[in-house]
Amino acid sequence: MADVKDALLSVLPTIRVPRAGDRVHKDECAFSFHTPESESGLYVCMNTFLGFGRPYVERHYQKTGQRAFLRLKRIPKPKSEESNSGTGDPPRKKPTRLAIGMEGGFDMSDEQCEYEETMTLVILPEFLEIQRDGLSGLPEMVRDRVSTAIDAILSADSASRKQEVQAWDGEVRQVSKHAFNLQQHEGTPRIPPGGWKCGVCDLRENLWLNLTDGSILCGRRYFDGSGGNNHAVQRYRETGYPLAVKLGTITPDGADVYSYDEDDMVLDPNLAEHLSHFGIDMMKMQKTDKTMTELEIDMNQRIGEWELIQESGVQLQPLYGPGYTGIRNLGNSCYLNSTMQVIFSIPAFQRKYVENMEQIFHKSPSDPTQDFSTQVAKFGYGLQSGEYSKPALEKETETAPEHKGLQDGIAPRMFKALIGKGHPEFSTNRQQDAQEFFLHFINMIERNCRSSSNPNEVFRFLVEEKIKCLVSQKVKYTQRVEYILQLPVPLEAALNKEELTAYEQARLQAEKDHLPLPELVRARIPFTSCLEAFAAPEQLDEFWSAALQAKSNALKTSCFASFPDYLVIQIKKFSFGVDWVPKKLDVSIDVPDELDLSEFRGGGLQVGEEELPDVAPPLVTPDEPKGSLGFYGNDDDDSYCSPHFSSPTC
Repeated sequence: MADVKDALLSVLPTIRVPRAGDRVHKDECAFSFHTPESESGLYVCMNTFLGFGRPYVERHYQKTGQRAFLRLKRIPKPKSEESNSGTGDPPRKKPTRLAIGMEGGFDMSDEQCEYEETMTLVILPEFLEIQRDGLSGLPEMVRDRVSTAIDAILSADSASRKQEVQAWDGEVRQVSKHAFNLQQHEGTPRIPPGGWKCGVCDLRENLWLNLTDGSILCGRRYFDGSGGNNHAVQRYRETGYPLAVKLGTITPDGADVYSYDEDDMVLDPNLAEHLSHFGIDMMKMQKTDKTMTELEIDMNQRIGEWELIQESGVQLQPLYGPGYTGIRNLGNSCYLNSTMQVIFSIPAFQRKYVENMEQIFHKSPSDPTQDFSTQVAKFGYGLQSGEYSKPALEKETETAPEHKGLQDGIAPRMFKALIGKGHPEFSTNRQQDAQEFFLHFINMIERNCRSSSNPNEVFRFLVEEKIKCLVSQKVKYTQRVEYILQLPVPLEAALNKEELTAYEQARLQAEKDHLPLPELVRARIPFTSCLEAFAAPEQLDEFWSAALQAKSNALKTSCFASFPDYLVIQIKKFSFGVDWVPKKLDVSIDVPDELDLSEFRGGGLQVGEEELPDVAPPLVTPDEPKGSLGFYGNDDDDSYCSPHFSSPTC
């Protein structure tokens, strides 16, 4: 007891109680993916509140001199008879909104099995362990101070928990701009309280009531073929009537209201009045159908189920070891997982971050959770080492049989929180675009590698642009840096035009006859056609010719000035309609196993070509009004960015 007392007295001045602004990292190690479920548990510094796995706790002690740690350990165990019989805790409520740890949201407490949690006070460098009940014989002042700090750490929300709550808390729906001046037709029929069906195809689910004309039509068809037959949205395209309410979701508290014009779920403060126009008493309605949020939650919950990672009903063979580490879905994080798996399959990134991990960790600041290089190195090692790609232990699968054959994988919460910090999209758990995340990550690499080797060089290439004045026949060559090749989709190059024509005729006939739509037929586009469209000449009608000192017509062509080691390609499957609303092209791209790009390489100024004079155009051209400036910028600041420069550092 004397040794325990002396040890505690020596570290007592360093033990702190976490305050409101402190981040308590009690779920994950700052340098690894060790957690309280790991074999050695997790050591939480009682001064900085950083968490460390056993291999890294001594590093923190040697660097900071902090000696007092709270060792947290969670051991899975079979559910008790009381839990299985239903006489214990009440059943968990089904989530009703896209949020975590909030009323109506996801309950993140583990449902698969129960855990036995242990806590030990550890003092370094001797790793002296002190059980909680071992504090009882100590002086009251020491006992109270240590107990207060332990209780505060255990009760505090962890840093990852706070980040999850912030990222998952669903967006607040906006009030529709049509809510206060909605036109409603006179003489519309009274809507009964039930027994609804689509007025076109007789579907009896996923039905939407248009709040202008009272038509009841089915909703959109979902990606898996379920849902409706798109008759409600078709009605909007024909009439422009903007608001519809989902039947079956109407309750005294509200309902799902969608604005086709605003292309979003919205709020309608006058919903009760709008419904009463059709004889619907909102105060007497009961929910009989799933809301759109519930449908999205169901879809997110199904993502992790086994049937979605099977091919044609065949169980996939698990792989283990270096390079075969899985990444857990942190909530719509597929864009991050897929991108980082590809990036760390590239040797340049392995050399930069995995092989240099020890040097990076040695130089890490006092808070490694906020250091970009540290978290990237941690991520890369987690993927490549194989340390987290092992079959579940036999004793674990006995407590949770559904985990048999599964690896632990990694959950890069710190990395996701850090790389998304301050970003309006990547700081949330909304669906994101992998291409945008790739460029965001490349940009952060650029910022953090200005004085060291840059693995981005494997993606870097130059695009050569040639502009030819059609009047003077003189040319201008420029080059720009790119990290990703964006290719257009030439629909006119489809290989199955006859099949597409037949499908379109069948679709129109099915809509006319109020029949289910035929199976979707996608346009099959050769990948080479996308490349040819990229290199095809583009007409420029308002080109300022330095040779003529006037506007002229010109042709612009693009090609490769250099090739990268790894060519990242984005197929531009989004286009804009005449109303400037983005639309996604539903096409299939035939990509060959091998690709010869030599014909798309540029060679600079050719024999017989004459360059355009290197003269800047005047600020005001003869065809432009005075006061118009010939640059891209903002009158309120001095910023300038060339419209042709697309480097991620711009």
